[in-house]
Amino acid sequence: MRENSKNQLGHLKVFKFGGASVRDAGSVQNMVNIIAAHKNEKLLVVVSAMGKMTNAFEALLNQVIEEEPAEIPIEEVKDFHDNIIKDLGLVSSQTLREDMEEIYEQLIHGLNGYSSAFGYDFVYDQTVSLAEVISTKIIAAYLNKQGIDAVWVDARKVVKTNSTHRQAMVDWGASQAMIKSQAMPHLEDKVVVTQGFIGSNAKYNTTTLGREGSDFSAAIFATSLGADSVTIWKDVPGVLNADPKKFENTKLYDRLPYKEAAEMTYYGASVIHPKTIKPLAQKGIPLYVRSFQNMQEKGTVIEECQIPNLNPAIIHKDKQTVISFKISDFSFINEAHIYTIFEHVKRLNLTINLMQNSAISFTICMDDDPKRREQLRTALMDEFSIYYNEGLEMITVKNYNQETINELMEGKQVIIEQRSRNNFQMVYKVN
Repeated sequence: MRENSKNQLGHLKVFKFGGASVRDAGSVQNMVNIIAAHKNEKLLVVVSAMGKMTNAFEALLNQVIEEEPAEIPIEEVKDFHDNIIKDLGLVSSQTLREDMEEIYEQLIHGLNGYSSAFGYDFVYDQTVSLAEVISTKIIAAYLNKQGIDAVWVDARKVVKTNSTHRQAMVDWGASQAMIKSQAMPHLEDKVVVTQGFIGSNAKYNTTTLGREGSDFSAAIFATSLGADSVTIWKDVPGVLNADPKKFENTKLYDRLPYKEAAEMTYYGASVIHPKTIKPLAQKGIPLYVRSFQNMQEKGTVIEECQIPNLNPAIIHKDKQTVISFKISDFSFINEAHIYTIFEHVKRLNLTINLMQNSAISFTICMDDDPKRREQLRTALMDEFSIYYNEGLEMITVKNYNQETINELMEGKQVIIEQRSRNNFQMVYKVN
């Protein structure tokens, strides 16, 4: 049951819009139509960078690191946003123009000041994060132009984290206090617009929550303010049992238990960021996944519920590497060997997607990362004989049945197969 005491604002909704939903002026106008349909409700809106701008900012930073000229890509970033500003009729806004100039100055200063002494992750957070800032400045200005009172709130000032750049951990106590003080006063009569993905440490250096972390940002704001619900607006009709770009005859889940959704994200389902579910489940806040292309459809609701006979969920991950560690002297793998392997996996911040052991070997499957893979091999080569296969793919089936497994395995060269009571996994070579 939900706690009555937690709802401090009454009927507050948190909306999250990703890059695809604000990729151009028409998309922004569509987003504003969705917001306008809820203008009589208390609303906080979390927005990502526009279109593929996070990728563009990452590429820009990498060019600077490689000491390649960056003037042209910077102008391309400016032109992309300027065209949206023009198409939305915001060119005459002096405030927005001054904001854009200030943000681009911050970007150029951050790029020009790059030094390996700061570390890539630190500079990444100071520069790539600005794509979200630009996006939300434009959207707040357009909402006000359309007669919807909106206020821009800087997530870097209210989402407080530790200093682990690019994978920052949230300081929940400090974040909740800051969000309540900075956002709550506006929500009685204005739409609050803020950024996903970003926060700051104790020194107010910008941090980021991990790639695609805007869903998690929505959960942070919702739990801090005691929201009634969170809605993630996407280019799919809701949570499907498989990626429609890779599998045919996908089925929509009308409802999902928190536990099922959390496990799907753990195994790699990309529709929701993995960290999103836990804080919402703890507060009993339902999560809706709906289509911004058809706002009349109800989509999927993720909440505390029990649903028998769920359709099998099929989760695909590409770019996988399998690494096997074998004992050189033909003795048996034991707990000490596995502990040693895990120590180095943790140190290198690697994630294991599947593991399997035999008498003389321990095998893991992980997302391919050639640099860290080589660091892992170098660290353990004296103790183990190490073999690996790259360029693999993995499929996980939750709530599987044999018919589904047979269909998925057909024509594939399976490297590892593993099943438990509810889950089936296989790693296979692409023919």
